[in-house]
Amino acid sequence: MLPAAALVLVVGLNGPSPRLRGGVNGGSRVSRSAVVNAATQQSPAGLGFNSHKPVSDVPDSLCRPDDGNADTQMRQKFERMCRAAQNKICAAIEEIDGTKFREDAWTRDGGGGGITRVLAGGNVFEKAGCSLSVVYGSMPAEALASATERGADRAKGIKPGERVPFFACGLSSVMHPRNPMAPTMHFNYRYFETDGGVWWFGGGTDITPAYLFEEDMRHFHGTYKEVCDKHDPDFYRKFKQWADEYFMIKHRGETRGLGGIFFDDLNDRPAEDIFKFSTECANAVVDAYVPIVAKRKDMEFTDEQKRWQQLRRGRYVEFNLVYDRGTIFGLKTGGRIESILMSLPETTRFEYDHHPVAGTPEAKIMDCFKKPRTWV
Repeated sequence: MLPAAALVLVVGLNGPSPRLRGGVNGGSRVSRSAVVNAATQQSPAGLGFNSHKPVSDVPDSLCRPDDGNADTQMRQKFERMCRAAQNKICAAIEEIDGTKFREDAWTRDGGGGGITRVLAGGNVFEKAGCSLSVVYGSMPAEALASATERGADRAKGIKPGERVPFFACGLSSVMHPRNPMAPTMHFNYRYFETDGGVWWFGGGTDITPAYLFEEDMRHFHGTYKEVCDKHDPDFYRKFKQWADEYFMIKHRGETRGLGGIFFDDLNDRPAEDIFKFSTECANAVVDAYVPIVAKRKDMEFTDEQKRWQQLRRGRYVEFNLVYDRGTIFGLKTGGRIESILMSLPETTRFEYDHHPVAGTPEAKIMDCFKKPRTWV
């Protein structure tokens, strides 16, 4: 048994291994057949968790061929944008790390699929992932509402009690460096559409350092403010506040990291305008993040600083498994489990009632987690 004061959770490339034992309260043993049955059940989206078929040759498009002309339809345009961004970002990470991503691709019979790239055991990154997904499905209206910030009505054109057919395409990424002085970074850009004719965009990029370097935060936030200002002078202020609110770990009263931008349900202007904004945001990831990693990746650090990094990664796991709507939506729609849990770090730490010592760098950044600051 692990000491009561510290529990280390290790999450590998294949996700947490299931435990076929009774729980801490003396529950009964779970049978292997029950686990298999649960894994093969269909999700509310009508898609089985085992419905993904691995492919060695990725099709030119994961969208259905009857979705329309690839030059004019937003579904194909957004997928192409995500593929280009995935290639650009993975190439930049491979260059700084010296290690190649592993790629897994898959399709579904009913249309859709994905491309997941994971770099593990790298020279700079303990784990980095970048995953593209295209999903076709149908869900009860209340389940689809979980994919939006305000639980907005996405059942337009659908009769009461009917399921809502939907399309979703997105690119999601998380980078976990080895060095505690180098921050974790996450981004996600997505496009949703229902057969009722309702569409919206969502996304954002945020940063999660274990130690505070204010010049790094000014660079990161400044990069995204510049992108936002090109499209709307109110975007950065609104989306920065939205990120601070969204990434709040409510049961802790602290944010997961030091924010960035976050937006959802965005359909208040022409789709082409929001598409261009999403494209620039995705293309800004390398400029906003990689120079920070390059500056911090070789800094010296102690075992205690590594321990603090793992404690903060524990908070990362808490948020992702309890609050993150992307994770929840992926599970509700029968998403590919390895890709959904790709965001989790390989190692993280939970300690009972831990508090940083006053006056330390750990306490300084904790104050920023408790009271979000303005960086630019």
